[in-house]
Amino acid sequence: MALNITMMPSAVDLGATLSVDQQTRAQRSAGGTEPVLVLALECSRPGALSARYRISKVGAVVLGRGETRRAEVVPAGEGLELSIRIPDRWMSSRHARIEPSFGRWVLVDTESKNGTVVDGHSTRRAVLTDGSVVELGHSVFIFFEKASVPADAPIIVDLEGKQDLPGMITLLGTWQAELERLRQIAPSEIPILIEGESGTGKEILARAVHALSGRTGAFVPVNCGALPENLVESELFGYKKGAFSGAATDQPGLVRSADGGTLFLDEIGELPPSSQAALLRVLQEREVMPVGGTRSVPIDLRVVAATHRDLDEMVAQGGFRHDLFARLAGLRITIPSVAERRTDVGILVGTLFERIFPQGHPGLEAEAARLLFRYPWPLNVREIEQALSTARVLAQAVAVRADHLPDTVRSGRPPGAPKPATLTEADQKVREDVVRALREHQGNVSAVARAMDKDRKQIQRWIKRFGLDPTSYR
Repeated sequence: MALNITMMPSAVDLGATLSVDQQTRAQRSAGGTEPVLVLALECSRPGALSARYRISKVGAVVLGRGETRRAEVVPAGEGLELSIRIPDRWMSSRHARIEPSFGRWVLVDTESKNGTVVDGHSTRRAVLTDGSVVELGHSVFIFFEKASVPADAPIIVDLEGKQDLPGMITLLGTWQAELERLRQIAPSEIPILIEGESGTGKEILARAVHALSGRTGAFVPVNCGALPENLVESELFGYKKGAFSGAATDQPGLVRSADGGTLFLDEIGELPPSSQAALLRVLQEREVMPVGGTRSVPIDLRVVAATHRDLDEMVAQGGFRHDLFARLAGLRITIPSVAERRTDVGILVGTLFERIFPQGHPGLEAEAARLLFRYPWPLNVREIEQALSTARVLAQAVAVRADHLPDTVRSGRPPGAPKPATLTEADQKVREDVVRALREHQGNVSAVARAMDKDRKQIQRWIKRFGLDPTSYR
């Protein structure tokens, strides 16, 4: 008995294999962690977005080519089996199988013509570790040993064809619960404080809040860090003609421009202390006094603020008014960094790809996609967008290759990272073997030594020489 799911058909001919050299609500529990498999990206259809499969609920996973993207749970012997089909001409109809074995999950290439690649290495059998990147044909999967999943989520969640506001789609259970709270709050007038690292998409989320609010006025973004300190109040609150030298006409200011809409105060932590009191009065009284004016003007606005700074620390040290903080933090929400939401990298890449590249573009080559999922993206969504924008210019109408991506992505070395020593071909082979063993044995140096038939001290010397960190593989 099939349980779900049929998705959009593909127009390509899949007759032969080509050869190549919203599920959680705020009142429900966000659930725990468990093993999941994520279809991160179809290289030829980046805009199809990702899918998540709760593989702990089945006895095995079978992967292969199909006419459409389709996943279903079917009876198999005394248990259940998850069948995943992808419209990828480079996949074989019976390509690979994943099943549990002694507490681990093992991938076996079954009858594929083009083979299987795990973490950049061709293989017929591999023990999957947390974060393993699996390439089947021109499709990329990621295995997560402990992924956050809502308690009531179905076995299969496929985002193909899903329409939603930018920034509001995720496969990460904890973030999904937060976004659901945001949806509930958006139609109200409760102020929202969005926190998170630079480049995580705070303004994108603020625009989503405005769209969900139903407010008919404008969305007015204000970068508080870019306002000259001596002009903050005139820019925010407006001014009357003749209020100061150069004030030739009345100006309403940014706050009044958001009347009936949403005022987005980006980098609110950069607002000078002298202007914080004036902003507090506006929020308390719901009226604004233009510079040089004698009469306050009533306003109706919703405030969304954002910052990458630690406002709690600033309040504790007196750098930010506690009463203003209380007015802004009706709902606090922290956007996770890209490193914290690896389940969503394919969603971010696919969404940005559809926006940056022209319709009908052939997508990415498998090697280029592999690099996108290997890179840690320390500068977050903004860095992904920049990388794809660079690739768009260089690739033009052909599929994105590895050499179309920025140097940082190709090397896997983020800006500011120390330059690694040049390795000989033999040393590089040893390093790859050590990394593979560390992944397979989850950073256990003794187990690596046994598997490689080497003395433990030799493994430790290699780890030090190659700059590896065993704890990062646990």
